[in-house]
Amino acid sequence: MAEGPLALTDTSPLTAPVVALGASAGGLQAFEQFLAAMPADSGMAFVVIQHLDRRHPSILPEILQRSTAMPVVQAQDQMPLQPNRVHVCPPNFDLGVVHALLQVRPVAPGPGLHLPIDAFFRALALDQGERATAIVLSGTGSDGTLGLRAVADAGGRCLVQDPATAGFDGMPRSAIDAGVPAQVLPVPAMPAALMQPACAPAAPQGDPESLLLGAPQSLQLVLTPLRRLTGHDFSGYKPSTIARRVARRMAAVGVTDPVAYAARLKDQPAEARALFHELLINVTRFFRDPQAFEALKTDVLPGLLGALGEDRTVRVWVPGCATGEEAYSIAILLHEALEAGAPAFRVQLYATDLDEEAIALARAGRYPKSIEQDLTPQRLARYFSEEEAGWRVKKEVREMVVFAVQSVIKDPPFTRMDLVSCRNLMIYLEPALQDRLVRTFHYALRPGGVLMLSPSEGVGEHPDLFEAVDRKWKFYRARASVSAARSVLGAGVPWSPDGHRPATLGEVRKPRETQLAEFARRSLLQAFAPAAVVTDRQGAVLYVHGETGPFLRLAPGLPTQQVVDLAVPALQGPLREAMDEVVHGHRPLSTRVVTLDQTAGAGQALSVCVRQLPSPDGEAAPLLVSFEPLAPQGPARGRRRVRPGSGAETRRVLELEQELALAKESASAIREEHHSVIAELKSANEELQSANEELQSTNEELETSKEELQSLNEELATVNAELQSKLEQMSDMQDDMKNLLDSIRLGIVFLDPQLRIRRFTKDATLIYRLQGTDIGRALADIRSELQGDDLLGEARRVLDSLVPVEQEVATADGRRYLARIQPYRTVDNVIDGIVLTFADVTDRERAREAAARGARVLAEAIVEVVPTPLLVLDAQTNLVTVNRAGLAAFGGTLQEAVGRSLFEIGGGAWDTPAVREALQRSQGTQTPLTAWPATLRSTQAQGPLKLWLSVRHISGLEAGAELVLLVADPVEPAESGRPA
Repeated sequence: MAEGPLALTDTSPLTAPVVALGASAGGLQAFEQFLAAMPADSGMAFVVIQHLDRRHPSILPEILQRSTAMPVVQAQDQMPLQPNRVHVCPPNFDLGVVHALLQVRPVAPGPGLHLPIDAFFRALALDQGERATAIVLSGTGSDGTLGLRAVADAGGRCLVQDPATAGFDGMPRSAIDAGVPAQVLPVPAMPAALMQPACAPAAPQGDPESLLLGAPQSLQLVLTPLRRLTGHDFSGYKPSTIARRVARRMAAVGVTDPVAYAARLKDQPAEARALFHELLINVTRFFRDPQAFEALKTDVLPGLLGALGEDRTVRVWVPGCATGEEAYSIAILLHEALEAGAPAFRVQLYATDLDEEAIALARAGRYPKSIEQDLTPQRLARYFSEEEAGWRVKKEVREMVVFAVQSVIKDPPFTRMDLVSCRNLMIYLEPALQDRLVRTFHYALRPGGVLMLSPSEGVGEHPDLFEAVDRKWKFYRARASVSAARSVLGAGVPWSPDGHRPATLGEVRKPRETQLAEFARRSLLQAFAPAAVVTDRQGAVLYVHGETGPFLRLAPGLPTQQVVDLAVPALQGPLREAMDEVVHGHRPLSTRVVTLDQTAGAGQALSVCVRQLPSPDGEAAPLLVSFEPLAPQGPARGRRRVRPGSGAETRRVLELEQELALAKESASAIREEHHSVIAELKSANEELQSANEELQSTNEELETSKEELQSLNEELATVNAELQSKLEQMSDMQDDMKNLLDSIRLGIVFLDPQLRIRRFTKDATLIYRLQGTDIGRALADIRSELQGDDLLGEARRVLDSLVPVEQEVATADGRRYLARIQPYRTVDNVIDGIVLTFADVTDRERAREAAARGARVLAEAIVEVVPTPLLVLDAQTNLVTVNRAGLAAFGGTLQEAVGRSLFEIGGGAWDTPAVREALQRSQGTQTPLTAWPATLRSTQAQGPLKLWLSVRHISGLEAGAELVLLVADPVEPAESGRPA
């Protein structure tokens, strides 16, 4: 267990679940698949976050709108989250949410890694709590991993795309490898999973969580087989937390009955392990609540370090460490204190947790790229090394922390701690178990030690055990008063099996007995143990015991810690040989007897022993070098003195002694040469190390460049996917436009502002002799089939005046076209050229002319058979035609009369006031004027000719023409009295 739920500030009226989808490269296809499978009336609000190029506008809402019936909108500041709507994060902005209102903020400039998905997931977890659902889809890197943890910590739901179905599996695999409790599904299956009752907008009263909370025996029925299979009892945890997570696991396996799920736990140990990991909340991060860690650094640690004892050891315990971020954060603070000049001290930092998988991750010290948001660039560069999959804590910090699997509830605690940091663990527990943990922590701390809790925790009803150091950030100092000791002893050792066993007097006396044993041990060592030093495998002195002055001295020149260089000359050779035998010969023990010279020890015999010590923590085993003087041996009693032998024997002895001396000198020279070679190799090794550091620095720079290129590649992949989708859409539109133009058979020529050809349709080649290679040429250079029409001049006038022009034109082969000249407007309403359109009207005009000819022939035939004089005039009273009766009555020929004024034909016979008045009265009305009396002079009759005139104006003809139909009916003698 690690950190607890986020402090929710849910005051928004939104009650619908909020589903946030995060993706990077390859995410467009995943978004489309998800929205296509999601019902439009699910009652959920959706938020889409994708890594986008900051420099270009996004068309993601337009693309996603084609996949769903829900409205897809680009998020705006203070926009409320609404059910059944998709909200898309705009480019170059980060999204947050407060009280169900979206917060749109510009991306902060800087070299750090931009992680918009993590940022929104965390904000969503804080604002919506259990109603939040986070989904990680295709993408590279690790964005979204820490955000999923925050959502899971707040009680929300987490889904991850199956890496096998993702275009880029970096983000899904990062979430899975981090151990986030999430369902791993293909994208098309996610909507169905979200529609399960656990995520429905309003859970029914009979859902698994309600059943578990309404019947405590049902919850205990589930926890009993879990305790039997895992050895851990969760009955002391808050029922609401346990029931919610058990219900989520039941929904994942499709079981709604607690009794059936308990039976499944008994039959399937794998499901019990899955439930066990679901109940563990391994959510934490580096320097969570930075102000609390700043208070630890400035206000708490200086006092703890100043009160260290003789051994100068700081003991720290971090129970419930999860994946180790909090433990490493404290280790970094201690290391910074050492580098800041604090007196030297050793660190014993123990970090424990119930989850073996989390402890394994903590030991490895590997974390995703997204931790860059929680660490300053200085700490990231100083204490972490960049790897392909993320960051790893450097060895010097990892070696400061010892990780172990431990249950803080049932296992014995560590003791004599200077600092215990347990943040957001007790908030999951019932008050009785919280009280028990507080007593456990007091037992683990030395008097004056400090307990660090989260802002939402406290020591409860135990002011006699702790005094407050910082009430805001919950630092407490352990009291050492008599009442406090009695309280602890009276309550019993809290981590005992029954939790109530009273402490005995012998247990109280154990610390004093331990001190006496330690005092006796040290006295025996000083009195009987020989002088000795502890070195590493390379001979560097680590610890000195006893008086080593006669055997070791400070060599001239630069200071050194090598025991061979510190040894007196007589000891250097034997000591080096003995160490070589142990280190390279893999012998546990090597001994040399050496006689020191007069200056060092007056010919004293000395036993130099090198032995290998046990290896601490699996590291390289150190060496123990001891110097033990040997007692001088007197002559043996009864031994006969050897008399000198003959001269030959003496010479032989001298020869052997000389050979031995030469052999020793040769061996000494070889040893010196050997050590000279070793020194050269060390120098070369140092140079190689220096080169390796330079290469490492270069590699880090390359890794940084690679990360930048990777981020750029993600953005380009997103832009490319959008453009590909837009290209497909444009291709479809182009196909539609081509088929449209082919079907209406229009000749179209697109010209730029300089009247150069941009594009043209196939039918335009009937008017201009155009070819595909003419694109870019001036239209004036292309031969036209038109007869005498200056369309280019009209085009220039249209370009200047922006007034479209329409006129009929004809080609040499007799085809007639309706030409339209209009400005070319862009989507931004910018004039960028001319559009020439030619509609073939040849057939229409021919049909019209044929119809007109037929109508004329019919009309003329009708007019000719009428026995009464009939004249057809135009609007200016010019004669259009006259029938035979009219010619017979007034004389003349048709050729002479047509086209002349009515008042001029017939020798001016029609030029009378009565005729003029009749024509004037009939003008402007569709009602015919009839029986109008008039008297005319006729050249064909004797005397005046009396007529009844009928006048009818005919309008609505083509081209706005107007005709006047005039009928002159001669007056018969019997009709002379007809009224006018």
